[in-house]
Amino acid sequence: MAIPDFLRTLRASAGHQLLWLPGVTAVVFDDAGRVLLNRRTDTRKWSVLGGIPDPGEQPAACAVREVHEETAVRCVPERVVLVQALEPVTYDNGDVCQYMDITIRCRAVGGEARVNDDESLEVGWFEADALPDLSEFSLMRIKQALSDAPTWFDPTTSA
Repeated sequence: MAIPDFLRTLRASAGHQLLWLPGVTAVVFDDAGRVLLNRRTDTRKWSVLGGIPDPGEQPAACAVREVHEETAVRCVPERVVLVQALEPVTYDNGDVCQYMDITIRCRAVGGEARVNDDESLEVGWFEADALPDLSEFSLMRIKQALSDAPTWFDPTTSA
């Protein structure tokens, strides 16, 4: 996973301590209703797409940028699906982050899905009923993006 320059600068003075950061997840569908996924280089697992907004960047613009950077697919944001504080994560280098994730449903409008940077091993479109092995994080976001119903989380029962 590429570390944004602003975060690298911040880490130079903050060290490995916990940083509270925004995160954006994009759940992208094509006209056939398939979902776009990438197999990440860091975990080697299939996942929905996402990243960290640049300073001042709006969440929807971040979703569009991240999808294109990682997959060469152009998309447009349709709606916010979920906003959720995630559990802290410790990376292999010792950095600790906690993300406020904003998940956005997007619609593909162009481009050919392919590996477009060093963050993906594979990229592909998948039918919603034939998904590869995914984390609960990705599955829940896809399910919510397919639904029109709002989701409310009880912090005592949801991760």
